[in-house]
Amino acid sequence: MKLLSKMLSRFVKVGQMTVIDASGATHVFGPGGEGTPHATVKIHDKALYTSLFFNPELKAGEAYMDGRLTIEDGGGIRNLLEIFAHNRTALRSQPSQKILKRYLKKIRRYHQRNETSASRKNVQHHYDLSNDFYRLFLDEDLQYSCGYWPKDGMTLEEAQRAKKAHIAAKLNLKPGMKVLDIGCGWGGMSIFIAQNFDCEVVGVTLSDEQHALGRQRVKELGLEGKVDIRIQDYRHVEEKFDAIVSVGMFEHVGIAHYLEYFSKIRDLLTDDGAALVHSIGRKGGPGTTGAWIRKYIFPGGYSPALSETFAEIEKAGLWVTDCEIWRIHYAETLKEWDNRFQANRAKVAEMFDERFCRMWEFYLIVSEFSFRHGKHMNFQIQLAKDVNALPLARDYMIETEQKIS
Repeated sequence: MKLLSKMLSRFVKVGQMTVIDASGATHVFGPGGEGTPHATVKIHDKALYTSLFFNPELKAGEAYMDGRLTIEDGGGIRNLLEIFAHNRTALRSQPSQKILKRYLKKIRRYHQRNETSASRKNVQHHYDLSNDFYRLFLDEDLQYSCGYWPKDGMTLEEAQRAKKAHIAAKLNLKPGMKVLDIGCGWGGMSIFIAQNFDCEVVGVTLSDEQHALGRQRVKELGLEGKVDIRIQDYRHVEEKFDAIVSVGMFEHVGIAHYLEYFSKIRDLLTDDGAALVHSIGRKGGPGTTGAWIRKYIFPGGYSPALSETFAEIEKAGLWVTDCEIWRIHYAETLKEWDNRFQANRAKVAEMFDERFCRMWEFYLIVSEFSFRHGKHMNFQIQLAKDVNALPLARDYMIETEQKIS
């Protein structure tokens, strides 16, 4: 416990963490103070002393999942993760953590290998859990990406519809256009575009569960002649499109494939077409995906810095015609997902088990705090091949958004 105590004393600068070790002894770290996060943690396994010291971001999540680390006060895991969120800079400045981060950054391309076969496997790991499971915490349209919260008091459903309207408005759509939806999920954006703009939409996904439900939804809505949901890697699409939209998919591409991704968008766009890429990003320079998230939630995933994104867009020969940054919107979305997940936790435990429940709540909450207190945000980049492809002023976006919101 000596090494771990030394690390925690340097780590907790905001709030207070009380640790009950495997022998029952109590250790208090941090200054505390009114309005700051507090958590009481019990370590049940002495082996955690060493593993938490060397790799706290991975091992803390695993120990919580396995029940070897439990939260002993009423705040639950949210309080502990809030302490981490406020003190992550102090943790990552520890000598052992600096060495680990440098090593992980050197091998990040290995972690982000997303050739065709690997991409499908990585997508299925997360998205093929169960459609019924995702219904328990997402909105009615099963939008599994950041909602848009321009007004106070919005519901999750309203925020997700606002997101779809905001994105679609940027594509300058006209009736009869052909649109590609890369990473279409359960088909919500494809359906929204077909219904509101009278366009023909092709949506591609690598998830069997999403594909089946997406096609079912299209059939039930009588849109079979308008929306085609396919199991297909975007790299294998060959048609030309007047517009391309990609929401929450770029995070699964991997840095080694960025030029391939943007070059494919360029090749699939008509000369006067436009594309909109909506993705999680990070403030600051290039980094790595957290070890726990990479291992248990999004294998192969990475949220890029704008610098490494724009560099590959430039190489692909595309115009960046608009860029918008969303800061706290995903934090609000994740908070609502966690609220709904907690309300249905017993049902999730029946579907899977308690370990899965602990894993999923850890994921939702740590992700929320990465946007609320950390360096994550969302960006929307509008792209075109021709400098004259879009109106000179942004007014058309606002006018369209108001009509369909």
